[in-house]
Amino acid sequence: MKTLIKNVLILTMDEHLTVYPNGYLIFENTDILAVGNLSELDKHDCQQVIDGNRAILLPGLINTHTHVGMIPFRSLGDDVPDRLRRFLFPLEKYMTPELAYYSAKYAIAEMQLAGVTSFVDMYYFEDDIARATEKMFARAILGETVIDFPTCDTTEAHGGLNYCRHFVPKWLGHELITPAIAPHAPNTNSKKALIEAAKMAEQFNVPITLHVAEMDYEMAHFAKEYNQTPVEYLADINFLSERVIAAHCIHLTEKDIAILQRYQTKVAHCIGANTKSAKGVAPVKEMQANGIDVGLGTDGPSSGNTLDLFSQMKLFANFHKTTLCDRSAYPASEIVKIATIGGAKVMGMANKIGSLQPGKKADFIMVETQSANMFPIFDPYAALVYSANAANVQHVFINGVEVVRNKQLCHHSLSAIRQDLDDTMQEFRRQAARLAAQ
Repeated sequence: MKTLIKNVLILTMDEHLTVYPNGYLIFENTDILAVGNLSELDKHDCQQVIDGNRAILLPGLINTHTHVGMIPFRSLGDDVPDRLRRFLFPLEKYMTPELAYYSAKYAIAEMQLAGVTSFVDMYYFEDDIARATEKMFARAILGETVIDFPTCDTTEAHGGLNYCRHFVPKWLGHELITPAIAPHAPNTNSKKALIEAAKMAEQFNVPITLHVAEMDYEMAHFAKEYNQTPVEYLADINFLSERVIAAHCIHLTEKDIAILQRYQTKVAHCIGANTKSAKGVAPVKEMQANGIDVGLGTDGPSSGNTLDLFSQMKLFANFHKTTLCDRSAYPASEIVKIATIGGAKVMGMANKIGSLQPGKKADFIMVETQSANMFPIFDPYAALVYSANAANVQHVFINGVEVVRNKQLCHHSLSAIRQDLDDTMQEFRRQAARLAAQ
């Protein structure tokens, strides 16, 4: 069925950042057929017509790094130093397939209500997370974690590699889900495991994602043991490539940036989680100046607390302008670009998503402009970055399917998803309380 959306302000996010102040978009099934100024549309044969009521229509937002199985950890130990080893690692032994599944459904619902149509995940029980992603009709890259100790879904160190041997082929070729391999970090994997992960990703031609140059102790470890940075180490063992999505990359040197550029490695920038944990502000300006593709990530719901990119765009503007001491350093249009087509490039899907152009997939959102915080609008990009929030997202389409209508999930009940997750969290909640009391 052909659908026409009219009476909208369209931000195409194409290479020219074309804007249609009184625009229209036509899509059929999964694909965009046409986009332009409504005055140029003489007639149409669309079976469905949607009046956008002057909403801002733009590509779906893309979250390039998160952990959707970690909703149960949200607000736990937020101000505790070394929370990773104090709470997260110990509690992950109580993660179950059911808990990961219901957490993923809840996280995806939260993202869709906030206009996030695609995401990159790294966690455990990724097969169950893939089932949840399919159920929620989301577009995603899903990476099974590989780490150097037994985990909740494997009894051996680096057991995620064996998990991937079954998980990756099972989901290859899916319309919306791309399986991936996710070594946790360079310092939490052996050289042998990292090389094996890279070879497996090459064998199946799938993405590989990991945390890089995030932790102070990670940097100290590689400096002491190898007289290298983590990026230099990964290059030396032939791990880096264009299929790698490196999350965080806070502590990069000029040489590191040159290495990432040479291997065409992509970067997921998590400004909210990085600054909340006082780790620093990644040198995004320098990365972009060297041709490195950078997207926005929220990190997990325990690290960044929220899974929406509106908060990330605002934090990006505030922190980078302050760090650079330059109010004009990042125009709002450039920040929206990072959250859309930038994320699509990081995912390796810029030929399908990230901008509104004929032939691309119908992944788009409509941000209403009737709420008090959305008037007046002199610059729609500035309105999205500085004024808007997740609650302004009115409609969301993924692959031509409407998943959010009038700020409500179309095919699921948020309260039912929440209840399922709450019911499954009982043992986890008891263990969290025990740890917090110690």
